[in-house]
Amino acid sequence: MNNDILTLFDFSKNSNSQDWKIVNDGVMGGFSQATITNEVDDAICFKGTISLENNGGFSSVRYRFSRKEIAKYTKLHIRVKGDGKRYQFRLKRSQSDRYAYISHFETSDVWQTITISLKELYPTFKGRKLEMDMYSPDYLEEIGFLIANKKTEEFKLLLSSLTLT
Repeated sequence: MNNDILTLFDFSKNSNSQDWKIVNDGVMGGFSQATITNEVDDAICFKGTISLENNGGFSSVRYRFSRKEIAKYTKLHIRVKGDGKRYQFRLKRSQSDRYAYISHFETSDVWQTITISLKELYPTFKGRKLEMDMYSPDYLEEIGFLIANKKTEEFKLLLSSLTLT
């Protein structure tokens, strides 16, 4: 059993939300809007408005880094406070991959730790599940979050930390 903890990101006061990049449906002509800002309580805040106009309907934020070897880890832990909406956690083995491995999670208006088994992440591209193997936790270079609930809505997700065990 592995007792090591690998911190992918800790949103302490020294963290910078500018390291995270927003990708909205505007890349496909949509009108959704989002921001990522430093927040109180040692967290960053990903918030905005989802619009279904002009084939829109999603907003995402991602964080890229140099390759991290993660073969000895089996679980991801995300400390979040949300708005009761469903979000998607996303990771990429390589920044150049066009597809991502994902898992959905529900939020509440209190701080909670979401635990995701890495081997349960499945590959998707543009919202479609791919006929490929599930994620093999050997390395990664990008993590992110996406909201795409097929409705016009405002959202707010506070992120405090992401760790692997």
